[in-house]
Amino acid sequence: MRSRTGGMWWGTTVEAPDPSGLARFYAELLDWHIGHEEPGTSVLAASPQGPFLVFQQAQGYRAPVWPPVEGDQRPMMHFDFQVGDLDSAVTEAVALGAVVAEFQPQENVRVLFDPAGHPFCLCRDDN
Repeated sequence: MRSRTGGMWWGTTVEAPDPSGLARFYAELLDWHIGHEEPGTSVLAASPQGPFLVFQQAQGYRAPVWPPVEGDQRPMMHFDFQVGDLDSAVTEAVALGAVVAEFQPQENVRVLFDPAGHPFCLCRDDN
């Protein structure tokens, strides 16, 4: 008997001080929909079958520092989103509430911070 099912991956959970607000930010950024909300939790869905991003209330939340600094909260993960037009995608993300990171390590990638301070990358599709 297998305990795993095909297509087992369901989603990723991200801690945030305002899960509903952060879910709305990513819903607009990705053109996904909020599939479920309850106090302290919001679930964003690409489709009814997923994948899903879950935003969960975190008491005492500390935004990560990027690039990492010894002794400060390190980023535990980040999202990478492929885009066709990097400049337009950055402009749209900033209009939604993202902040462009001061340090940019690559020409074809832009590091931004979401409204909760999580870093994410917009990566130009060079194909």
